[in-house]
Amino acid sequence: MTVYQELKLGKKFKYIVYKLDKNNSEIVVEKTSATANYAEFVEALPAADCRYAVYDLEFEHPEGGLRNKIVFVTWAPDTAPVRAKMIYAGSKDAIRKKLVGVATEVQATDLSEVESRVDWRAVSPAAQCGQSRAQRQGSVGVGGRVDDDDAACS
Repeated sequence: MTVYQELKLGKKFKYIVYKLDKNNSEIVVEKTSATANYAEFVEALPAADCRYAVYDLEFEHPEGGLRNKIVFVTWAPDTAPVRAKMIYAGSKDAIRKKLVGVATEVQATDLSEVESRVDWRAVSPAAQCGQSRAQRQGSVGVGGRVDDDDAACS
């Protein structure tokens, strides 16, 4: 997880794509990039295989100033083999527990769910206070499911 710390604390990377090794026994870094180009991030996701990814999302806060939030993406396209989907689903918790500081999760099954940038409201719990959980889940600009914590509004 050293690479993740370099993204989170050192701001050395803008995104990281993880995959399972050829034996499906270890989660390894497949690609990193220091560029802020979101289109490049989307292109790094394979059309017919699963991946995990972390993206350091920068956005303009409505009250002014730039903010950064880390988004965790579980990429499981419909065209991926069923076995791969099952293995990635089963190993997601292992990687997710090690990625301390992730603001939100997006589960995507096709490119339309990740091609547009994630909406800042989906990663800013403070901006979501006063909305129902269903409204907050609907605020993700990519169409993926959001796992958030209602405690942020208390």
